[in-house]
Amino acid sequence: MPLLPRRYERLQAVLNRRMGDLTVVLEQVDKPHNLSAILRTCDAVGAMEAHVVSLPGRPRTFNKTAKGSQKWVPLLPHPSIEACLTGLKERGFRLYGTHLGVNAIDYRQCDFTGPTAFLLGAEKWGLSEEATALVDQPIFIPMTGMVQSLNVSVAAATLLFEALRQRELAGLIPSQGEGVPGGEPEYRRILFEWAYPQVAEWCRRTGRAYPALTEEGEIAEELPRTLKLRY
Repeated sequence: MPLLPRRYERLQAVLNRRMGDLTVVLEQVDKPHNLSAILRTCDAVGAMEAHVVSLPGRPRTFNKTAKGSQKWVPLLPHPSIEACLTGLKERGFRLYGTHLGVNAIDYRQCDFTGPTAFLLGAEKWGLSEEATALVDQPIFIPMTGMVQSLNVSVAAATLLFEALRQRELAGLIPSQGEGVPGGEPEYRRILFEWAYPQVAEWCRRTGRAYPALTEEGEIAEELPRTLKLRY
């Protein structure tokens, strides 16, 4: 079936508000429930992507908690935490790590309106020494109960929604796709892949450029009939 106009408009509306300068880095966070919940929150606040460094041999899987959010927020794997964090620093991100060290400050005292990456570790052992050494600012979430830690997905949601709140107050939420890194070409690539994932996969496999889309979201060229049936 062709893409319905209201579906195309919905995809555009979501992509128009995506923020390429807000992300999370997950170090050895491999439980499907946690990964799923964090990606769902990333989608909810408008983050473009998330990053993960997994234990060797641990597959990254999702459960129904994700509600399909892994289709809209790619979880990018990295071979090491050093490579991941160094790459983000080179892109201008400031790294905030959840770590109860002597230099940690209340997360509400931080400014998350600039390029921000939240680094979270597994609940059992937290961040590694390698990750902690690369963090720009250790942060903590104040608690008054007997337990002094949150589930990692809850912590991620707390931090991401604080960043969203600050950006809304500062009038920094994108509205026309200006938050997508790479400008118009990258915007059109993502929009096509969201709208026609099977066709996009076929184009990549055959080495073809993505077809142009009309203003209504229709593909502006003839494609094999068998492919059309897979929209």
